[in-house]
Amino acid sequence: MASDSNDPLSTIMQAQAQMVETVFGQWLPQAGLATEIPSPADLSDPAKLAGDLQARWQGFLSAMPGAANFSAPVGPSQAGMEQWLAMVEGWMKMQPAMGQNALGQISEDMTQLWQAMAASMAGGSDGAEMPRKDRRFADPAWQNNPFYALLHQSYLLAAERIEAMANDLDGVPAEKRSQLKFAAHAMIEALSPANFPATNPVVLKKTLESGGENLTKGMQHLAKDLERGQLTHTDPDAFELGRNIAVTPGKVVHETPLYQLIQYSPSTDEVYATPLIIFPPWINRFYILDLNEKKSFVRWAVAQGLTVFMVSWKSADESMRDVVWDDYIRAEMDAIDHVRARLDVPAVHTIGYCVAGTTLAATLAILHRREQQDKVASATYFTAHVDFDSAGELLHFIDDGALAAIDAISGAGGGGPGYLDGRYMALTFNMLRGTDLIWNYVVNNYLLGEDYPAFDLLHWNGDVTNLPAKWHGAYLRDLYRDNKLATPDALSGDGTPIDLTLVETPTYVQAGREDHIAPAKSVWKIQDHFKGPLRFVLAGSGHIAGVVNPPEAGKYQYWLNEGEPATLEEFVEGAAEHKGSWWPDWIAWIDAQDSRKVKPTGKRKPGSRGDTVIEDAPGRYVMTR
Repeated sequence: MASDSNDPLSTIMQAQAQMVETVFGQWLPQAGLATEIPSPADLSDPAKLAGDLQARWQGFLSAMPGAANFSAPVGPSQAGMEQWLAMVEGWMKMQPAMGQNALGQISEDMTQLWQAMAASMAGGSDGAEMPRKDRRFADPAWQNNPFYALLHQSYLLAAERIEAMANDLDGVPAEKRSQLKFAAHAMIEALSPANFPATNPVVLKKTLESGGENLTKGMQHLAKDLERGQLTHTDPDAFELGRNIAVTPGKVVHETPLYQLIQYSPSTDEVYATPLIIFPPWINRFYILDLNEKKSFVRWAVAQGLTVFMVSWKSADESMRDVVWDDYIRAEMDAIDHVRARLDVPAVHTIGYCVAGTTLAATLAILHRREQQDKVASATYFTAHVDFDSAGELLHFIDDGALAAIDAISGAGGGGPGYLDGRYMALTFNMLRGTDLIWNYVVNNYLLGEDYPAFDLLHWNGDVTNLPAKWHGAYLRDLYRDNKLATPDALSGDGTPIDLTLVETPTYVQAGREDHIAPAKSVWKIQDHFKGPLRFVLAGSGHIAGVVNPPEAGKYQYWLNEGEPATLEEFVEGAAEHKGSWWPDWIAWIDAQDSRKVKPTGKRKPGSRGDTVIEDAPGRYVMTR
């Protein structure tokens, strides 16, 4: 019943099926639940599916000692220990660079754990204190049954040893060691006994109580996800653009084949004379900055008196086969010029988020070389790299093999669609937090059959965008792999060499302390290149929550250091912590750049008399799939 799909979800589910067969196959009864991933056609008849799952479940119960009586202890006997160690040995041999010494040490550790667990559970007592804690195994069912207690404790012990081994390998280049650590961690996450129905007591209990209804419902969820080729995190019908997300009032005032420009309607009696343009990443949809009224950075910025423009990038299709980085640089310059002309102002404030921030840095370097830097009054960077030397976990996906695979998928070298399907990028980012963003949902959606939550952030996370293949390939090679942007004149944009050391624009840099996509250590390096005045703020949380943190929420904190620290470590050591959002600090900084105010008349009110606009916000481009 294997799926013949080549989409990312099928790939990862097939990998899990192979893992459970290899690792647990020697221990689980042959009549257990199937490890093959069924195709959508196999799952199209709910009645047949329910009968099939019920038959499989009955076969599993008849072959699995102790499963029919969920609370019956399965004691760790000597014979069981030998069987368990055999299974662990098979598991360990899957790990890269697992030598006999390491395997022997883990076997010895497992034996000691087995004996300790047997001693602590002597007398049949439930809920023995577990040596290792993990929220995946917080349910009492993992502690109260000796078999499942041993199962998850053995897993956690093995995970510790494998990660330590990968970290301590001798004679391996740092880059390869880092990749090995990432690969080992990804495998460890995928092999958690919580991820499989036959080794998760919470799933077993729910299946017994519901007669397998949870698995039937879960398979229906799986069928829909296989059809769309993407893991579903949230209720797909809970949110609608322009109705309950991306609802800040505004108009699309300019449009090119690459982007739409939204101008938001003023909500104050006076506005700052200098307008603001936000360049969001085209790897995702812009409305991460306009999720809802309480979370919207856009609505908050408008309420502070800023005339806010937002770029809405078009998700790539075959018409964008030849789009390269120069096109995005020209698009940013075009937006700057359009706003200046529309409002008859000499300069604009700018914000660049993530990859659009990287591009903004290049754009400013070009404007400086052309002596046009006065078009931009200030630049703010949200979690953006310009020096990729310490670019974090995404570097694990940038070796020659990975780049060749991406080219083959996207057709960067000719043939194929000419763009990278956004589902692959979504899977890549999800793999960076596999337990939270993949396996947690495999358990909840497919094994427990739970209803999807209504969560706007997760809805945005799954609303993927396609990426132009030529741009994406060059971005990964020139910036991530070769770090050319950090070398003056190693790259050009729109026919002009790029030298970041020319940039003297007043700059505000925000980094997230727990950011795993643009680590604070990497974002900090912008100071090694820019020459103008710069304010650095370190925000609590990560790549999204560190940015989208409205003051009213009262969450997290941020750090400032008014001295002259030379490194991020020095910054942190001497920084003052401030509770809550960094947004008020930013608007105070904007005010310090230019505090002049004007009345919001004429084209300051998009769509007013005499102003020709294209359509209401959020526009067509953000709705294009």
